[in-house]
Amino acid sequence: MFMVAWGGNHFSPLLLLYREVERYSAVQVDLFFAFYVLGLVPGFLLTGPVSDRLGRRPLVVAALVLGVVGSVVLALGSASPVALCAGRFVSGVSVATAMVAGTTWVKELSAAAPPGLRARRAALTLTVGFGLGAAVGAALAQWGPAPTLLPYAVQVALSLVAAVPLLGSSETRPRGALPARPLREELHLPAASRTRFLRVVVPMAPWVFGAPALAFVVGPALVAGRTAGQTVAFAGLAAVVTLTAGAVVQPLVPRLARLVAGRQAVVGLVLVAVATALLAVDVSLRSVALALVAAALLGAAYGICILTGLVETQALADPERVAGLTGVYYSLIYVGFVLPVVLSELVAVAPEPFLLVAVAVVCLGCAAAVERGLRSTRTPA
Repeated sequence: MFMVAWGGNHFSPLLLLYREVERYSAVQVDLFFAFYVLGLVPGFLLTGPVSDRLGRRPLVVAALVLGVVGSVVLALGSASPVALCAGRFVSGVSVATAMVAGTTWVKELSAAAPPGLRARRAALTLTVGFGLGAAVGAALAQWGPAPTLLPYAVQVALSLVAAVPLLGSSETRPRGALPARPLREELHLPAASRTRFLRVVVPMAPWVFGAPALAFVVGPALVAGRTAGQTVAFAGLAAVVTLTAGAVVQPLVPRLARLVAGRQAVVGLVLVAVATALLAVDVSLRSVALALVAAALLGAAYGICILTGLVETQALADPERVAGLTGVYYSLIYVGFVLPVVLSELVAVAPEPFLLVAVAVVCLGCAAAVERGLRSTRTPA
């Protein structure tokens, strides 16, 4: 899971490199993001049901293999927009498969642990993988030889190392343990849990990855003029700050939940709104320090929200359908990754500060919706 997450996110800080070296336009860079999301969605929705029938390990092995394939295509095709779109699509399928099958596998392997700890193990593994992938990828691209090749070569080599313990891991869902069921049934949510999922998880979910998307893409673009010559390195630094904050805050979420009476999701969304407002101010200031402060706040919000949503989702699902509903949850959270794409398209019709303030207002509206949902529904067992 760690290495697949690495492979999914080491591309993010390289976006500025591709714009400088290969002269790709903002629209083409947005397209690379879009194809990544296109690969994620089918992976999220299909992996759960397939892993229920074939087992968790085969799907995680497939995810690792697809991660290697995606990196090879990206490394060899840096001069081709079609190749980069294809590579990002394969990477998206890889990440989605590892997140769904891997998260469920970790939960089942951790059956004796408290529910919050089970979810935290998976979320932290992914967060650290996303963070180190961005950090190492940015450093190699900024200061290493062959900047469009070396980051991918390192990820491929480490993935081969990761395959060794993976192949010897124990299976928790033997092949054929469950009868084949229609996809609609696999993704079924119990009626008693549906209202809470719709009122609490759904309004929060897009901001889980909307927050780091703002930190990875919007923040570095705002201060690109102040980081001349080090733009890729700064994009990597922004990703590291974001995901380090996300990793550090996750073990503290249970304590935060007690302090705010279970309203930690509301706290996370308010942090997103505050950080987005800071980015709106930074459109004028172009302050590197302010961009990093916003990244830290967005990272903390990401850590709070991804863990809260995962705990809620796993508690609301039928035991036999945890993987399927986990895939639905991950599909919802990755919607947030298209936020920078939407902003880049709208900047032609409205000033960027106005758009960022509007994003903050919408986020506060979602926070209010989550607050109402928490008051009107019962906490899952």
